[in-house]
Amino acid sequence: MEMRGCKGGRIDGLIRYLEGGVSPFHTVDMAAEEFAQAGYRELELSGSWMLERGRGYYVRAYGSSLFAFRVNPGFGRLQGFRVAAAHTDWPCLRVKAAPDMAQGAYAKLNVEIYGGPILNTWLDRPLSAAGRVTLSGEDCFSPVTRLVDFKRPVCTVPNLAIHMNRDVNKGIELNRQKDMAPLVGRILEEGSGGRDGFVRALAAEAGAAPEEILYFELSLYNCDRPELFGLDREFLSSPRLDNLTSVKACVDGLLEGDSREIGVDMAVLFDHEEVGSRTKQGAGSVLLPIVMEKICRSFGYSDEDCLNSRLRSFLLSVDVAHGLHPNQPEKSDVTNPVFLGDGVAIKTESCQKYATDGEAIGVIREICRANGIPCRIFAGRSDVTGGSTLGSIASSFTVMDTVDLGVPILAMHSARETMAAADQEALAGLLAAYYRMSGERRR
Repeated sequence: MEMRGCKGGRIDGLIRYLEGGVSPFHTVDMAAEEFAQAGYRELELSGSWMLERGRGYYVRAYGSSLFAFRVNPGFGRLQGFRVAAAHTDWPCLRVKAAPDMAQGAYAKLNVEIYGGPILNTWLDRPLSAAGRVTLSGEDCFSPVTRLVDFKRPVCTVPNLAIHMNRDVNKGIELNRQKDMAPLVGRILEEGSGGRDGFVRALAAEAGAAPEEILYFELSLYNCDRPELFGLDREFLSSPRLDNLTSVKACVDGLLEGDSREIGVDMAVLFDHEEVGSRTKQGAGSVLLPIVMEKICRSFGYSDEDCLNSRLRSFLLSVDVAHGLHPNQPEKSDVTNPVFLGDGVAIKTESCQKYATDGEAIGVIREICRANGIPCRIFAGRSDVTGGSTLGSIASSFTVMDTVDLGVPILAMHSARETMAAADQEALAGLLAAYYRMSGERRR
């Protein structure tokens, strides 16, 4: 094959993604660039695919999702896919249309809450903006899109001084419309142009005139840098660990685990997991089955062949897990806690918020055992409702064996989260072994 694996330390590669993956669009661009450098060819989603065995390909879907796959040299009828999927989005503040607001001499931004962030962690942070801008094109159905990233702090959501809010340390509910509006500048005088300052600044970043902007999809992101900490620098504190840890592990795993002879290996990066996945580029769509069918069709396989290939496939839903909290250990299950540094967390839940199937979990535990990869079974407390992932949603459309797993973290959905650096090595190692090892599931 004309493809090569990743270079450099895995934690260094993760930090690069954490610094550059400042919107789902930028994350997809980073992954696409990495696959292109490794020899993968780009395809059009709606194009006619003429695929070759022994080659790798990638296709972008609507700018914020991506499918990368390798057709192994011996791929034939009735052979399955090995898929690992992560998500490109994260809880944050999104900039609304007509965002410029004023409060006296202050210029503010009108924002909405995306997903389920811990709101108070976004206060007093240096925030920048990044995403996609849609501009006028040659005709109505061909607008121009450009990615923008201010790459510097442009706003902050200021806290209220304790002198004006004496009960703040008892816990205060923040109003999403009023309390989360960022301060973005100062209006010097009436009519100075400061009241539409953000849109003008955005146009300048996009290299366009304000009137050319048809729409924009912008995330505010925490500018704080990722930092290793601990007496032995064993922990990583950073924005966007959920879920760029998994994105990077899927990319690394596919590029490194390239020795399998049969089947198709695929890494999928979906958008919109944090808001339910039920969009055209989310895991709750038929996009994954469509891509799998197009691959099979490229080799002349029949309808039944395509279905049987899917039924013999395997899906890993890769997303972060809850690590045991050092100050709130009672929030974890009494017999199934996972500590940061325990390796990969295999997530289980009988009500299927996590895709839980004993045979499929057995496969992953055997892969871990065979390759010396640390892993632990995670289960939440019975009286604490946990989150969900894309695993059960995607598997209901694709109908394949599915396991939910990921690295354990602290402060999930905070503007800054914490993980053990060694767990990224375990996760990427598991994914590489998953793609590489021989054997196939049969139904």
